[in-house]
Amino acid sequence: MLFRSGSGRGGGAAFTEDDIVLVQDLADRAAVSVENARQYADSQRVTLELQRALLVEPGRPHANLEIAARYLPLGGRNLVGGDWYEVIRLPFGRTLLVMADVMGHGTEAAVDMSAYRSIIRELGSMDIPPRGILAHLDSVIAQDESARPATCLLAVADPNRGRWTLASAGHLPPALFVAGRPTTLVRTPIGPPLGTGVGGYE
Repeated sequence: MLFRSGSGRGGGAAFTEDDIVLVQDLADRAAVSVENARQYADSQRVTLELQRALLVEPGRPHANLEIAARYLPLGGRNLVGGDWYEVIRLPFGRTLLVMADVMGHGTEAAVDMSAYRSIIRELGSMDIPPRGILAHLDSVIAQDESARPATCLLAVADPNRGRWTLASAGHLPPALFVAGRPTTLVRTPIGPPLGTGVGGYE
């Protein structure tokens, strides 16, 4: 039998049935909250581990291009999810650089990010131009109602010819840093985000 706080054994008044129901209800609610918090923490851990696995050192470019990468998510752990970058070697000394962001956060965004990354790797290995890669990926995502939209910036670096070819699907333009000069944004044609089905990438 339960007794009110402060009562001696066999002393004060026992809890009423209403008190017992109330305490049980509070305990049940607390248990649900603790379980939800545990599941959320597990989900965050899985998402972080997945993204860390996918954001390892970028691929190896050709010897004529030096690559350095660092990922700094805005807002810390809670916003981790669908950002990624990739480096893919192409024929004739060219390298495809990829930077993209799946809209949304959490495990679902990280899973979609992994799928899109795999598609870009496959298309990149086929030496399809950047606008063609974006058009194909846009079509694939648009046909899947559960897939999340994404922004993406592609750049083919061709140092041997002194040429960069860029295409963007709703992504911010790249910034150009040159010693002794002010930082500038590279003018890039920006098409709609991937998954709209509109296409029209340049």
